[in-house]
Amino acid sequence: MTLSGIKIVAEQEFRVRLRTGRWRWLLAAWFVVVAGFAALLRYSLAIVRDDSGIADGNTGIPLFGGVMLFVLALALLVAPALTAQSINGDRERGTLATVQATPLSAWEITLGKFAAAWITGLVFLGLTLPFVVWALFEGGLGPLRALAVLAIVALLIGVICAMAQGLSALFARGITSTLMSYLLVFALTVGTVIVFGLSLSLTMTEKTYTPTTSEQADYGMEPYTYDVPQPQYVWWLMAPNPFIVLGDAAPAPPSRINPRTGEEEPIVEMDPLSTIGLMARSMRAEHDGYDRDALATSPAVWPYGLGFNVLLGAGALWLSANRLRTPVRGLTRGVRIA
Repeated sequence: MTLSGIKIVAEQEFRVRLRTGRWRWLLAAWFVVVAGFAALLRYSLAIVRDDSGIADGNTGIPLFGGVMLFVLALALLVAPALTAQSINGDRERGTLATVQATPLSAWEITLGKFAAAWITGLVFLGLTLPFVVWALFEGGLGPLRALAVLAIVALLIGVICAMAQGLSALFARGITSTLMSYLLVFALTVGTVIVFGLSLSLTMTEKTYTPTTSEQADYGMEPYTYDVPQPQYVWWLMAPNPFIVLGDAAPAPPSRINPRTGEEEPIVEMDPLSTIGLMARSMRAEHDGYDRDALATSPAVWPYGLGFNVLLGAGALWLSANRLRTPVRGLTRGVRIA
């Protein structure tokens, strides 16, 4: 396997993609949609700031967080389409065998197709940079936090591209691999939430509340028992969720002195990334109640989720290379070679 071989395949993939003019329209549509969302979000933040003073002087934090979550959602819709038919589509058109007959190895073909798809996804992500700069000028957002979040989104795009390519190699028909790719995205986003919610019922434990002396005297309260879920036993079910990974992996926002407590605290007002991160860490916390400082120091969830996704993507690339090895010992019924 050589870098030149990977480059040859990637360049060929780019030529095929650029032959059709639809990519220009897709890129333009992406930019317009993100711009419209950012403008509406900024307008909403201005109204909230004028009415309540929340996020005054730090509008860039919630603006950036909302835009990046929206961009991640769009990327999860676009990324599968980049590679879901990259292998079985070429096989159906009879062009894959021509490439396999060259000195290029299976891994060079696999990584070349993956590189082309991932770079295309990064181009979509690059179109959001003007809105990141906009959020920086709004105040409150640090450049290091912005770069870290962009890096996580870029890595997640690559993971989804790899998974979709693996399904393209596994299934003979392009429509099947495309459908399964979107089902996989659904499983990682919505499916993890559903399974986590259903699993909480299996972790119920009984706790007893003992009222204070004043509560007993004033209200006649007596001790009672109630069931409480224990999410620290099933938190790992939510770890692969891309939104959990992004929110928990985002560095803490800048700090300021809280006039009420006199302590330095992170600025988390209306920040969706910080909200998701605290929620993710609360799933691993074994203490009762809401303590922001305790949750911030709780064990992180994102390394496990990101590690799982990366391993799944690497396994999908291995599957792709394995299915592209020649000579072919067996083919699925109805699949053409050339």
